[in-house]
Amino acid sequence: MQFHPEKCRIPDEPNKPFISSEEIWDYINNTKSTPERVHEIIQKSLDKNRLTMEETAVLVNTTDPKLVEEIKEGARELKRRIYGNRIVLFAPLYVGNYCVNNCSYCGFRSSNKEQVRTTLTDEELVRNVEALEDDGQKRLILVYGESPKYSPEYIAHTVKVTYATKKGKGSIRRVNINAAPLDVEGFRTVKEAGIGTYQIFQETYCPEIYNEYHPINTKKGDYNYRLTAMDRAQQAGIDDNGLGILFGLYDWRYEVLAMIRHTNHLEACFNVGPHTISFPRIKDASGLSIDKKYFVDDDTFEKIIAIFRLAVPYTGMILTAREDAEFRAKAIEYGISQIDGGTNLQIGDYKYHHEEEEKNSDKQEDQNLHREQFKIGDDRTLGEIIDKLLDHDFIPSFCTACYRLGRTGEHFMEFSVPGFIKRYCTPNAILTLSEYLVDYATPEVAAKGWKCIENNFKNVDPKFLDELKSRIERIKQGERDLYF
Repeated sequence: MQFHPEKCRIPDEPNKPFISSEEIWDYINNTKSTPERVHEIIQKSLDKNRLTMEETAVLVNTTDPKLVEEIKEGARELKRRIYGNRIVLFAPLYVGNYCVNNCSYCGFRSSNKEQVRTTLTDEELVRNVEALEDDGQKRLILVYGESPKYSPEYIAHTVKVTYATKKGKGSIRRVNINAAPLDVEGFRTVKEAGIGTYQIFQETYCPEIYNEYHPINTKKGDYNYRLTAMDRAQQAGIDDNGLGILFGLYDWRYEVLAMIRHTNHLEACFNVGPHTISFPRIKDASGLSIDKKYFVDDDTFEKIIAIFRLAVPYTGMILTAREDAEFRAKAIEYGISQIDGGTNLQIGDYKYHHEEEEKNSDKQEDQNLHREQFKIGDDRTLGEIIDKLLDHDFIPSFCTACYRLGRTGEHFMEFSVPGFIKRYCTPNAILTLSEYLVDYATPEVAAKGWKCIENNFKNVDPKFLDELKSRIERIKQGERDLYF
């Protein structure tokens, strides 16, 4: 990991953040959108070039419905060119919900006395991982409340337990984490456990609004410490990072440009931007009480997703089960490349899906917001989601090859920016889908899946095709974990 301090201004003083509100509002207030500029910018992105702050601001300020639709269509085409028709699947697993923060938009906030607090024991963690493996999951993100209980050592321990848990032909091959910001030594500790992506959201990039939602007497109240979490992660050798904004806290135009600035900052400092960007927007939560004036409607949210797809062509984009199935289907078209499936946010509840003897336990048939962080909108099983993706000729992917072969950070950019990554991703997606079809799919879904695979052979580099078909046959004979 090469660090370029001469290009990078990491704030070591409260009044020197690399996010400048004045700069961002200057772009918003003084950048004009014209049809000619919009067409020019879309074409630049389709040529697989990153957009500048000014170019992104042009798209942000575009309000003409016809031009907005052209932005969406550009995003659709760009996604097709770079990602093909793969959709990466994962599941979130909440390990504990103790939290010292008091964010008014979150069910985990410390003042919420209705929230049922718990942390999974090792045995409970194993049982939940096994339940997820029984569904066919290969990729998890472990989620922790922000509490001293969840130290770097504890996080590293749970990551190791997760990797070590295997049931039948099931295994978890990539464990990402969403956890509180750490110091450099803390990040080194979790890196040694073999984590994939470290994910954290700034929530809002506006310092004044941030301070309203995050009391200064909590760890999260330190805006700059959270803002520079990815810098410390990079310096510790974690070169696979995930950014995100909680849309609905502040003006979406500001947040979009601020996250582009954060991306620019990471690229200037470390030669690599975020591996993923997530798009959560505020949903119902236990005791939620928040001003709705900045809430983002569906049409605007679609536009936001399309703008990001064009602005950062090679960055993975995640849309979680906060959103309903119908909206997620639209967003996949505009640029979303990763979604979760079979999501259950009630801590420890995955195991109940596979334990009939506990059917008379206290499991809630409906979502219990006092036992989870927020309300989910898409409660379909993983199998149901895969079934629907196949209906639309998407390839559900559980691929983890790049991470395990060291194609991360700058190395990932070396492969992805020239467009070579698609050469590996499509056959690897097909291989992981083949495993799912053999091990977990219903006969009906399996039939759709094999047809989808056959239809997509035309999208595989001819140099890989014969070997890909050979490996599929090996999977049918019982081999697992084959990848390019």
